[in-house]
Amino acid sequence: MQQLKRILSVVLFTSLCLNSISQMTYPQTRTIKQIDTYHGVKVQDPYRWLEDDNSPETKEWVKQQNATTNAYISKITYRKKIKDRLTELWNFDKMTAPFKKGNLYFSFRNNGLQNQSVLYSQASLIDKPVMLLNPNTLSGDGTTSLSGMAISKKGTYLAYGLSKAGSDWVEIHVKNIETKQDLTDIIKWVKFSDISWKGDGFYYSRYDEPKGTKTFTQKNEFHKVYFHTLGKLQKEDILIHEDKEHADRNFSAQVTHDENYLIIYGSETTSGQNLMIKDLSSAGSKPVIIVDNFDNDYAVMENTGNQFYVYTNYKAPNYKLVKIALDKPGKGNWEDILSETNNLLEGVSFSNNKIISNYLKEVSSRLYIHNLSGKEEKEIKLPGVCKVTGVFSNIEDKFLTYSVVSYTSPEEIYYYDMEAGTDRQLFKPNTPFKSKDYETKQVFYKSKDGTKISMFITHKKGIELNGKNPCFVFGYGGFNISYTPEFRIDRALFLEAGGIYCVPNIRGGGEYGEDWHIAGTKCKKQNVFDDFIAACDYLVENKYTSHEKLAIHGRSNGGLLIGAVMTQRPDIAKVAIPTVGVLDMLRFHLFTIGRAWTVDYGCSENKEEFECLYKYSPLHNVKKTNYPATLVLTGDHDDRVVPAHSFKFIAELQKNNIGANPTLIRIDTNAGHGSGKPTDKQIEEFADMWSFIFFNLGMEY
Repeated sequence: MQQLKRILSVVLFTSLCLNSISQMTYPQTRTIKQIDTYHGVKVQDPYRWLEDDNSPETKEWVKQQNATTNAYISKITYRKKIKDRLTELWNFDKMTAPFKKGNLYFSFRNNGLQNQSVLYSQASLIDKPVMLLNPNTLSGDGTTSLSGMAISKKGTYLAYGLSKAGSDWVEIHVKNIETKQDLTDIIKWVKFSDISWKGDGFYYSRYDEPKGTKTFTQKNEFHKVYFHTLGKLQKEDILIHEDKEHADRNFSAQVTHDENYLIIYGSETTSGQNLMIKDLSSAGSKPVIIVDNFDNDYAVMENTGNQFYVYTNYKAPNYKLVKIALDKPGKGNWEDILSETNNLLEGVSFSNNKIISNYLKEVSSRLYIHNLSGKEEKEIKLPGVCKVTGVFSNIEDKFLTYSVVSYTSPEEIYYYDMEAGTDRQLFKPNTPFKSKDYETKQVFYKSKDGTKISMFITHKKGIELNGKNPCFVFGYGGFNISYTPEFRIDRALFLEAGGIYCVPNIRGGGEYGEDWHIAGTKCKKQNVFDDFIAACDYLVENKYTSHEKLAIHGRSNGGLLIGAVMTQRPDIAKVAIPTVGVLDMLRFHLFTIGRAWTVDYGCSENKEEFECLYKYSPLHNVKKTNYPATLVLTGDHDDRVVPAHSFKFIAELQKNNIGANPTLIRIDTNAGHGSGKPTDKQIEEFADMWSFIFFNLGMEY
C-alpha cells in the first residue's frame, strides 16, 4: 500500500510539473516578405533578418529565446543533481598519448575539471612532466583554446594557434621551449591551416583580413600559403602559393620529416585534393604536380629520399598506401605498398623503418606491422571492441605510443617496443564510472532499401528488454567521417540512470570506405535519414524501447540529420536535440566555409540538386503537426555552421508545432561550433540537455 502511494505521488508530482512547464509562450519572431526564386520555384524566407547575428534586433531575440529556455529548464527540479553528477563523472585525470620531438616527449594532460588541457614536456617517459603551455591562463572564462600546434624538428620551438570563443579564426604564437618564453611573433587571420616547420620558420595558411562587421559570417575566399621566419613581422612573410582564379580553393602545406620537401595540397570541398611536391634542398626548384584534380583523397605519410608513401582512395574506396617516385610521378609508375582490402585502411604511421597500419574491421580497430615493402609481419593485439584514437611515432624511433577507447571506458595509453615486440600500459584513467557494470554489443539491421547497417548498443548488464527503457540514439552520417567506439562522459550519466545508448553507422560516413560515404551524399542523402529512422524502428521492434521513450541527437551534419528525421517522421521520438545543425539547405553555401560542403550536399544553384535539397531541407519542411520535445543547441560565435540555421529553424518550429511538447533553443554565448569549448561550459550545456531529455522521457533522477 505504501509503495502504491509512493508511485501515485510521483506520478501526480510529475504530472503537475509537466502541466506547469507546458503552459508557456514563445517570443514573437517577426516575419518579413522575402521570396527567392530557385529554377522557377518561389521559396519564402520570412526569417532572413535573423541571418544578421550582429543586429540589435537579433541580439534581443537571442536574449528572449534564452530567457524562455532558461525558465523552462529551471523548473526541472533535479537539474542541479544532474549537473553535480556530471561534474563528478568529469573529474578524473586525462592525458593524450605522448609523442617525441628532438630529445623531448610531449603530451596534453587535464587534472579533471580544467577548462582546457595543458601541454607538458618530459625528458623521458619516466621523468616528471613540466608544464609548457597552459591555455587556462589566457582568458578568465576559459574560452580561449588551443587550435593546432607544431613543434620544430629539434624540439626548440612551439608554434601554437589560439581560438577565442570557439571561433575557427586562429592566431598563431611562438614559444621557446627551453625558456618557456613567448617570442614576439604573432600571425593573424589564420583559418583551416596546418603549421609545418622548416628550420627557424614555418608554413601556414590564411585568408585576407575580413572587412566590416561580418567576421563570423563572411564568405571565406582566396586562401593562401605563407612562410614565416621567426623574428620577422607578419607583413614580411613570404607568399608561397595562391590561386587568383579560384576563390573557393583552400590550401595546406606540409614539410617532410627530413625537411627536404614541401607538400602542398589544394581542395575545393571537404573531399578530394590535388597534390604538389617541391624539392626544398634545390634552390629555385619548381613544384612537381603529382595530381591535378580533386577526384580523390591524398596524404603524404612519409618519405625515404625522393620516394613518397601516399595514403589514398584513388581506385581504392577502402583506401590503400602507394609509393610515388618524384622523378617518375605519373600514375602508371605508382607502386601499391598496402593494397586495398575488404576492410577500411583508416591510417598509416611509420616507426623503426616499418609501416604501422590501422584498419577498421566492422567499425572496430586493428593494428598491424609491415616492412617497407608492405609485407605484414605482426598484429598488435588490442583490447576487444575499441577504437585506436591516435598512433604517435617517427620513422627513426624504435617505439610507438597509441591510445584506445571504448563505449564504456575512456582512453588508455600504451607503449609498443618495436624491437622487442612487446607493449605496456602507460596510462589508465581512474574514472568514477563503473565500466565493468556495462556492456556494448554490435547488431546489424536493414534499412529501407535493404542495406545492412551496423549499430552499437551500450547499456547496463542484465537489462530487461521490455520496450520501456529510455533510449538515446546519436547519429552523424556525412563527410566520410567514421563514428566508432568512443567514451562520452555525458552519455555515462544516461547509462547510469538505466538508459540505452545507441550509435548506428549510417551511410554518408566513412566506416566502410568511400563507397559508403558516396551512398549518403547529394541526391542520395535520403539514405542517411532512412538508415537512422530504421535504427530507431529496430530498437522499438526489438523491445529495447518505445517511440515515447526515445531521444535522438546529432551535431553539425548530425544536426541536419535530426532536423530532417524529425520533420519526416515527427512520431519517431519523444525528444529531438539538433545541435549546431545545417538546417537551411538552400543557403548554407553562402556563409563562411559552407561552399566546401557542396561535395556532400549539392547546391541549390544546380536545378537537380535544388530539387533534392528542397525536398528534405529541415527549415523548408516544417509543417503543422505535433513535433517531439525539441531543444536546439547552437553558439552565437559559430562561424562554421552559422547560428542563423538554428535561429530560423526554431522560429519556424515554434510557429507550426500544434502539440504540447516544448520547442526551445539554447544559444550559448561566447561559444562557437564546439571545438575548444571549456569544461565548465560543456557541463552547463550537458546539464541542460540531459535535464530536458530526462524530464521529457519521464525519467526520475
